[in-house]
Amino acid sequence: MPEKDAILRRAEKERVKFLRLQFTDILGVIKNVEVPDRQFSDALDGKIMFDGSSIEGFVRIEESDMYLRPDLSTFQVFPWADPTGARVGRLICDIANPDGSPFAGCPRTTLKNVIALAAERGFTMMAGPETEFFLFLRRDGKPTTETHDRASYFDLAPIDLGEDVRREIVVALEQMGMHIEAAHHEVAPGQHEIDFHYDDVLVTADNVSTTRFIVKNVALNNNLHATFMPKPIFGVNGSGMHTHQSLFSNGKNAFFDAQNEIGLSQTCLHYIGGLLQHAKGFCAITNPLVNSYKRLVPGYEAPTAIAWSEKNRSPLVRVPAARETATRVELRMPDPSCNPYLAMAVMLRAGLDGIDQQIDPGPPVNKNIYKMSHRERRHLRIDDLPANLSEALDEFEKDALVKETLGEHIFNHFLEAKRNEWDEYIRHVSPWEMDRYLGVY
Repeated sequence: MPEKDAILRRAEKERVKFLRLQFTDILGVIKNVEVPDRQFSDALDGKIMFDGSSIEGFVRIEESDMYLRPDLSTFQVFPWADPTGARVGRLICDIANPDGSPFAGCPRTTLKNVIALAAERGFTMMAGPETEFFLFLRRDGKPTTETHDRASYFDLAPIDLGEDVRREIVVALEQMGMHIEAAHHEVAPGQHEIDFHYDDVLVTADNVSTTRFIVKNVALNNNLHATFMPKPIFGVNGSGMHTHQSLFSNGKNAFFDAQNEIGLSQTCLHYIGGLLQHAKGFCAITNPLVNSYKRLVPGYEAPTAIAWSEKNRSPLVRVPAARETATRVELRMPDPSCNPYLAMAVMLRAGLDGIDQQIDPGPPVNKNIYKMSHRERRHLRIDDLPANLSEALDEFEKDALVKETLGEHIFNHFLEAKRNEWDEYIRHVSPWEMDRYLGVY
């Protein structure tokens, strides 16, 4: 195994003492099993086991043993040492059953299954997310919602006090092998964005997962708290993860058609049709928190209307002006709290369904939807995204394609976890309710 030998040589050369075998649970939280250098060879051969019953939504206690199957192409060395001075490497893993078969609850495998469906149709999916997050001050070792700057969109130092931290994050991400296209301050104070160069969708999902880990660690090293919570502060813009996506076939962008008036192929239009048709059904995956729906409200640049456009940013799907190789669609609803593997899987599958069924997205809506009257919206048949997590879960249950994409295991465990989250939320008495009602009633 030349790739295995190359990893072992690099680990020895860079004095890597520990190796993190990294994977994500159904909710998108990174987990890992760490092994010392004497176990590296077994780890690279996929011989490391872990207790799957300890991971929420994986398996019952009587089915606990699971194997970590590393993707050797994901080997990287973290750009910092641990407190002892030892270097730490990482491999991203798929999860297998004891008999070696793929585990039905592995989100990364779920995405790979959809990638295979696209390949059967002659397509390779590329994706490039815009990942937003907030940097907050820490006090007495605990995170606050106090920002350390009053900057806004594209501001720079001395107003943007996060500039140096953001640069440190970009350097760390590039040392992890990522191609960062841009990084800048976002609209809200303390809010930042990092944009990835478009890449293969599996690589992109790996990068999103790794980015959340890197950003949080660099922030902590600077006595800051980084959060990918969609709406941490009332009254300002929330954090999204706008996802640019395109399909390539035989090395050419399948979304581009030079003969079409607006440069978009029928493949592209049908892909958009699939996204629009299934948006309500996969919204619980791309926007999985109670808090996600505090972002998806009018007035803060987040989409609420199920429509598409070439020219404005109020609809759900936007087609940026670039054409030829750069032709792509931008889905504006996802937020950075999602499981990137499941989010990419349902987006790609919805688009493929649009192509298979030749779903017409209708004409582009090039007026500002936020300023339309209810009558105008009805005339254009513009529907809305779910207003809260409970509505999103209702739509999630009804979408057969989303269920088929995720498989019974992930579908059922995700639904159960999110129903429990909603039930806990509606029982909670919030400070807003106390301020509003306690003195009046």
